[in-house]
Amino acid sequence: MWSFWPQGDVHRVDFHTVTLITEGRGEHAVDFVSHPCRPGTLLWIRPGQVQRFGRPGAMNGPHLLFTPSFPAHLGGTDRLMRAWYGGPVCGQLGTGPDQAAVSTLLDQLRAEFSRPHDAVSREILQLLLAALLLHIDRLQPDGETGDQGAGGEIYARFRAELERSYTTTRRAEDYARLLGYTVKTLTRACLAATGRPVKQVIDARVALEAQRLLAHTDTPVAVIARRLGFTEPTNFGKFFIRHAGTPPGDFRRAHQRP
Repeated sequence: MWSFWPQGDVHRVDFHTVTLITEGRGEHAVDFVSHPCRPGTLLWIRPGQVQRFGRPGAMNGPHLLFTPSFPAHLGGTDRLMRAWYGGPVCGQLGTGPDQAAVSTLLDQLRAEFSRPHDAVSREILQLLLAALLLHIDRLQPDGETGDQGAGGEIYARFRAELERSYTTTRRAEDYARLLGYTVKTLTRACLAATGRPVKQVIDARVALEAQRLLAHTDTPVAVIARRLGFTEPTNFGKFFIRHAGTPPGDFRRAHQRP
């Protein structure tokens, strides 16, 4: 059961959570997108994402927490832990073998973890978790958008560099220089993966981080602006309005509890 966090609070964590809804209905917001939930809904929240829980007690189901370094180091699981975008947050499993497999693996993880402390096998937990994540990865649940792998190695390298550098530069030319590609090449990769050109992908990442910081922290807007590479708060304000449709202060008031 996941109702131990207060209703309406925004949370940002540095670990993964996987939840399978088995009872009840409600909504769960992740990075400011609200996802309807019902039995069979699978949620996978990645480190750094912000989430807002709905009405306490409205939904039940196994709720698994783990750090990025814990799963067994297999090619597939290492890829899933490295992928900045992670994949779809929310999907609806069918009532057939897919949901049964996910539910069984979660039950096996719980059973192993519930053994007496000195009898718990870390290796078994790691392998069960790896099996769960690899199974989820191949499900392609409903609601998945885009094909993050379509941009190939170029897109993967660009996204990794974007995660390192989005607070220092928003110029597509800088990323092209750092990676040894042309802007046109980066744009083709981004269009294939997301349907958006490279500059829009860069700006969207900066805007998302701004939203996360505004909703989850009390850091002054001017400090957030500097942290994201804006020399003037007014320029940050214009950028934020263009991407979020509202001034930073209004966005913060709308997403934080009074």
